[in-house]
Amino acid sequence: MPRPPYPRKPAGEALTLTPIAYTRSCFKDKFGVPRQPGLTRHAHAQLVIEPPFDREEAFRGLESASHLWLTFQFHEAVRAEWSPVVRPPRLGGNRKIGVFASRSPFRPNSLGLSVVVNEGLHREAGRLVLRIRDHDLIEGTPILDIKPYLPFADAIPGASLGWADTAPTDRLPVVFSEEAEHQLADLPSDRYPDLRALIEDVVSYDPRPSFRRGRE
Repeated sequence: MPRPPYPRKPAGEALTLTPIAYTRSCFKDKFGVPRQPGLTRHAHAQLVIEPPFDREEAFRGLESASHLWLTFQFHEAVRAEWSPVVRPPRLGGNRKIGVFASRSPFRPNSLGLSVVVNEGLHREAGRLVLRIRDHDLIEGTPILDIKPYLPFADAIPGASLGWADTAPTDRLPVVFSEEAEHQLADLPSDRYPDLRALIEDVVSYDPRPSFRRGRE
């Protein structure tokens, strides 16, 4: 019997995904969030695990993983209609490329994938919480899956993407006013870890839209 020229579709085309956690982030809205994970080492977050997934045995062995893959939803970028092309900020916001050739949050299924630093599990007010760092998630981001990063399989030497082969190198100098320094000094460091360094990182990468850069 000849093989059909296309794969068989499942009985129901729509898929239902249940978040296993929600994000408590240092970034409360989209503006200023790093455009990729790993651009700032000072971005801390907690993933508050939802029942029935908040069983510690489900995370047994995760402590041996230095980094994790997170699959999540761009919940503030969901649109009724999707576009086949996007304008990546890395290309100045002027050149269009295909959505599947980009990391744009405006995608058909609004799914994101990030690698983050694993900082361990703990219980807080009865909830199971996974601490992470070096992330690009905003407050309330739904987490759909967590997997360990496998160095031998996930790191690919020589991999390339012509228009974004390297991390951004053009960074703005950041100067804190005396008043800002005093305000930072008054904040509890345990509640706002690495806040000064985080602000410096975010501002230095110029979070403004590409078409506004270079303007006063």
